[in-house]
Amino acid sequence: MPTDIDRCMMIARFQPLHYGHLNAIKHCFEKCGEVIIVVGMASQSHTPENPFTAGERILMIRETVKWSDLPLDKLITVTLPTMEVSRVAVHYVKLYSPPFKYVVTLNPIIQRLFAEEGYHVLQPPIVERGNHRGTVIRRLMAEGSPEWKKLVPPPVAEIIERIDGVNRVRMLLREKLPGYYATA
Repeated sequence: MPTDIDRCMMIARFQPLHYGHLNAIKHCFEKCGEVIIVVGMASQSHTPENPFTAGERILMIRETVKWSDLPLDKLITVTLPTMEVSRVAVHYVKLYSPPFKYVVTLNPIIQRLFAEEGYHVLQPPIVERGNHRGTVIRRLMAEGSPEWKKLVPPPVAEIIERIDGVNRVRMLLREKLPGYYATA
């Protein structure tokens, strides 16, 4: 049975899960026996920045882990309610998660907060960071470009299509894309 010494935690919003996230998850499995994935901002959905529900994001994670032939039995998924990023958030992650030793993140604020609490912070390898961002993917969806599908694993694209997620994102971003619906 893995101990906190052999367990790492990764926190992200997964709006949606993309290949950058998948690379980080693979990095976690290379470093540790068990991986805790914390779905942040879990209490928010149907907003421009957080269009997908926590349940939809958990499904994206699980299906992608299976598709990638990673050990699903070594994955622990935790949700974290929406809160300000601060030391309080670190406290809540500790309350909602099994014990862990390593934190895998690219976010400098999260790196600092967990390092100050005594955790070992690991940076995953960076692969095409410019395109592997939820904001880029959501914008492509809203613009009607099929290019977003190239930035997410196939199970994520299937889930988004099944829940009519592209139209959800388009509707939510209507206000943020001036003139977008003028021709529709």
